[in-house]
Amino acid sequence: MRPYEVARRGVLVVLGLIWLFPTYLIVVNAIRPSDAYKPSEAMKPSGGFGFFDNVTQVWESTDILQSVGQTLLYAVVSPALAVLLGALAGYAIVVLRLKHGFAWFMLIYGGTIFPFQMLLVPLFVGYSKTPLYDTRMGMVLIHLAINIPFAALVMRNFFGGVATSIYEAARMDGASTLSVFFRIFLPVSWPALAAVFIFEFTFTWNDLLFGLTLTQSESARPVMAELAALTSDVYAGTPVPVALAAGLLVSLPTVVLFLATQRLFARGLSIAQL
Repeated sequence: MRPYEVARRGVLVVLGLIWLFPTYLIVVNAIRPSDAYKPSEAMKPSGGFGFFDNVTQVWESTDILQSVGQTLLYAVVSPALAVLLGALAGYAIVVLRLKHGFAWFMLIYGGTIFPFQMLLVPLFVGYSKTPLYDTRMGMVLIHLAINIPFAALVMRNFFGGVATSIYEAARMDGASTLSVFFRIFLPVSWPALAAVFIFEFTFTWNDLLFGLTLTQSESARPVMAELAALTSDVYAGTPVPVALAAGLLVSLPTVVLFLATQRLFARGLSIAQL
């Protein structure tokens, strides 16, 4: 093996270990018994195994099952609707050649140039004056609005690579505009749609900012906000291993989803020319 290859692989291994180090800390301390945690020994593996006891303590002290169900609702419904609306936007701009299509696209995608932190105060003020605050519908709507721009970007790029002659031929055969979209363009774009859905599912599942800002009760609080409450005054005295075990447990769905669909995810993004 050439020295260049050895050096390159060595650098990649070192970078990989650095990237995995935080995960190592989480796992090591999540499986540690709750009464055996010491900050000075956080990097050392524990001799005991208390992961299941830690999870049991979280289960008994919080309503995490309800939060998981609500987060699943947000992470499925919002991305699914966003993918559909983003595909419709890309279809209208590229295939139907909407007048001033690029300006409409920039209007849709332009909202992403602002950091989400800038949106929190106006969103809180606006939501607090409407029935949307601290409701499941309010959380679905905000994640829908946040996810649409990325879906529109990907689908605009994807439809740009589809021959417009397909649309023209279908129209000549008598198909309506919506029929062409749902029967032809939507089925052929499923890899890109799936990739966008996976990405936005992960983002919505892991969201903390909007959950903390726009909810306050367990009836609407997403799971990440529920976990954040473990380290607050709401659950004062929660041991660090307990909080880490809960975080490790609720992170498993996104890890499993990505591992199960990584080829589809990579294929979808490559087809969309990102």
